[in-house]
Amino acid sequence: MIRQSRPDSAWGLILACAAASFLAFANPVSRLPLLVLVVPWTLAALARQASGPKRAFRHGWFAGSLGASASLYWIAIPVHDYGSLPWILAVPCPILMGMVLGLYPAVFCAGLHVAGRGLRPLALGLFAGLAWTAMEALRGWLFTGFPWFPLAAALAPWPLAIQAATLVGAYGLSGLLAACGAWLAGPGLPPRMAAAALAAALCGYGLWSLDNPIAEDGRFNAAMIQGNIEQAIKWDPETLAAAVQSYVDLSLSVASSRPDVYLWPETALTFFVQEPGPETSLVTAFVKKTGVPLVSGAPGFERVGRATPVFNRAYLFSPQAAPRFYDKQHLVPFGEYAPFGQDFPLLSDLLQGVGAFTPGHNIAPLLAGRLAMGMLICYESIFPELAQERVSAGANVLVNISNDAWFGNSAAPRQHLELATLRAVEQNRFVLRATNTGITALIDPKGRVSSETALFQKAAVAVTGVGLITRTSPYHHLHGWLEAGAALAALALLSWAALTTKRTHGI
Repeated sequence: MIRQSRPDSAWGLILACAAASFLAFANPVSRLPLLVLVVPWTLAALARQASGPKRAFRHGWFAGSLGASASLYWIAIPVHDYGSLPWILAVPCPILMGMVLGLYPAVFCAGLHVAGRGLRPLALGLFAGLAWTAMEALRGWLFTGFPWFPLAAALAPWPLAIQAATLVGAYGLSGLLAACGAWLAGPGLPPRMAAAALAAALCGYGLWSLDNPIAEDGRFNAAMIQGNIEQAIKWDPETLAAAVQSYVDLSLSVASSRPDVYLWPETALTFFVQEPGPETSLVTAFVKKTGVPLVSGAPGFERVGRATPVFNRAYLFSPQAAPRFYDKQHLVPFGEYAPFGQDFPLLSDLLQGVGAFTPGHNIAPLLAGRLAMGMLICYESIFPELAQERVSAGANVLVNISNDAWFGNSAAPRQHLELATLRAVEQNRFVLRATNTGITALIDPKGRVSSETALFQKAAVAVTGVGLITRTSPYHHLHGWLEAGAALAALALLSWAALTTKRTHGI
């Protein structure tokens, strides 16, 4: 039975959903991860109270837009600081982004309203879980994708709570949380008992998984260098030599840990290493002196006829061989390329020092002895399919080099780290994360974060005994099939509910 919504109760639920969305994820105020269950709970309540699917869509859109806009507040920082826009124009940017992301919970809420007419509460919770899984997968793909706030990411600080991601992935775990939230919204006791049983099962599996040892095929040491180079001067030729020397000095400070590889951040080298010069010679001399391979971000180029495409590249410098590289596949709109063209004046200032990059295509790991490093440059760590491809190509460890200096002292670096944490659990791989200004860290396959650095400090992090793993997770074999199956099952349940409703009302 659908209850007519009252404006005051609907707005109370909308504001509760928005507040829960903000507080459940990393933010500068206070962190309450369990509030993530309030998001699907309030959306289910809004769907049940709405007088029709249009009203349910509208209420879901308000709730989703407010929550996403608040959580993405940090988008205004690079737009103002590096895009040269005044605050009056920068502040609306996260609001506009939030309004777009709000369309997904809006569709979810409308779908719950329609399904709620023909499905019993237990089946409705199942539909909610399947639909949310499909929705997050769609959000990660549509319009180049932006899967920044999966429900599962809210629980990343608690490794016990995210172990199921190794079975069903982050999107599937989000779907389980959505089912919990919808069942908590009721009505009746059975759905609430189902929510309690599912929560207990997730915790029980988490305890069992954390107690299970990780099967390793060897171990290695690494040194991750956080240079803390200001974004405003990063591409200034006058500071280039000092920046490279700083990375060399920091690396040498942890040489006693006997690393098997040094990791420098995304575009730590802001010059073309393909061309001879004093900075290139300094890097080459460092690698030969230490006898240790170095992975570092740097721009790269190719000459293709008259064109010279430029790439955001991760180079592997070896003491014995010529440099090898990986070119970033999934570029950041407005930060690495301008969707509307570089001549658009309000966007050109946001592009990095070399201008627009071209996406790469080679996903093979960078090989250094026993290490097969699956590279994820910056933003790529938020996409499950990219980590999946690296492991399929033979990576026994994942390496995420990044530069979050754009976002200042905000919640963005923490949010980014927690998304990388989900990749570690999904793919059963250690993730080494080297960043320019933080957060640099080691993440194990259980999602436990260690050797974490503070923001905006120089740091040289030596990690020892990092596991090399070749065994793949259950989710690695289910990836793609699980999300597609969830979408088809949700559509089937929605169709069944609509058909049942027509029969009941004699339509």
